[in-house]
Amino acid sequence: MADAAPRLKGILEQLIGTPLPVRVRAWDGSQAGPPDTPTLVVRNRRALRHLLWKPGELGLARAWVADDLAVEGDLYTALDRLSGLIWERDEETRTLTRSLRDPGFRSAVRGLLALAGSPLPPAPPPEEARRPRRGLHTRHSDRRAISHHYDVGNDFYELVLGPSMVYSCAYWPAPPPRGTLEQAQHDKLELVARKLALEPGRRLLDVGCGWGSMAVHAARDHGVDVVGVTLSQEQAAYARKRVADEGLTDRIEIRVQDYRDVTDGPYDAISSIGMAEHVGSRRYLEYATALHRLLKPGGRLLNHQIARRPQRDETTYRVDEFIDAYVFPDGELAPLGSTVTLLERAGFEVRDVESIREHYALTLRGWVANLESGWSRAVALTGPGRARVWQLYMAASALAFERNRIGVNQVLAVRTPESGACALPLRSRTWN
Repeated sequence: MADAAPRLKGILEQLIGTPLPVRVRAWDGSQAGPPDTPTLVVRNRRALRHLLWKPGELGLARAWVADDLAVEGDLYTALDRLSGLIWERDEETRTLTRSLRDPGFRSAVRGLLALAGSPLPPAPPPEEARRPRRGLHTRHSDRRAISHHYDVGNDFYELVLGPSMVYSCAYWPAPPPRGTLEQAQHDKLELVARKLALEPGRRLLDVGCGWGSMAVHAARDHGVDVVGVTLSQEQAAYARKRVADEGLTDRIEIRVQDYRDVTDGPYDAISSIGMAEHVGSRRYLEYATALHRLLKPGGRLLNHQIARRPQRDETTYRVDEFIDAYVFPDGELAPLGSTVTLLERAGFEVRDVESIREHYALTLRGWVANLESGWSRAVALTGPGRARVWQLYMAASALAFERNRIGVNQVLAVRTPESGACALPLRSRTWN
């Protein structure tokens, strides 16, 4: 008799202490759970072994990446319903480590062990980053982490990001279908250029320049000279070709260089768009101080950065296991207040903070749509495991922005001279 799904549903509900909000279909074809909801498809018993050996988010992620676990129906709805069980519960519940003195818990674990079959732990999927945690945010570890994330293949990023090749939050004039991803990314680059007051004769440093989108926009549309730095060899090669195709080699230099090694300041302006998340808390003051040093007095920094919600006890903050293992090794998120404080400690005067949280949710949904519409090509380019990493990461991140679990902010800061004159207009914002 096919009964794995009802048994699994009962076991999971014992473990989490609440009804399962999605339907379950098991490897034997059995189903259980509420109708008219997305279905969590447990393709084989190995998915359960992933969860047993690494309870919580990372075990579920390993099962997903290995294609031992899938969702039929709307992925956003499934993730939204499961989020309270995976991401929003306290640490003890989220990792399924209630006291073994609880008879119900012990019974559920025994049931899961019986369903899982082999007691041996399955190997993590090959897409998982494996590296020691020591030496965090050294030049070597940062290069390795950046390569893991960005050197996936430029063709893959073109498929996901679209022709703009901008891998950060767009700035939408209106939600789709009235607004398009391409226009929204152009508007974001233009917003950064306006905040930095870019104009001919000025010099811009683009830290973490990616595939060269900001550098090309600044040089072509605003007449500035640009130095772009990245740690990714693939990004640099793509950006250099793009610069040459635009006929801008006399205005733009793309370097494979750590921001800590840039010595040819001063610059009139610095853009750091989606790069500071890689810096890490222990290096953030060093990062801010280095950028302050590279600016002229009166020069501006536009720091575009994802932020997390602050915790009552910041010492309990842990990097998201799935993101750390599969997406951004060694990446860290900080609360907005911490970022502002460290920029000020480095000597900056923070003049403007703009939250564009909802814009990132729209951007991510656009990227997921690109990935899913080009799924066969994405799999051919990077393999099914990597494609599944990106699908889960971007869909879950879209929901996190929508639910205000994370945000994204543009912080405009100035290296204000001793005179106090920073050349910003008296009214820098126009509210609609």
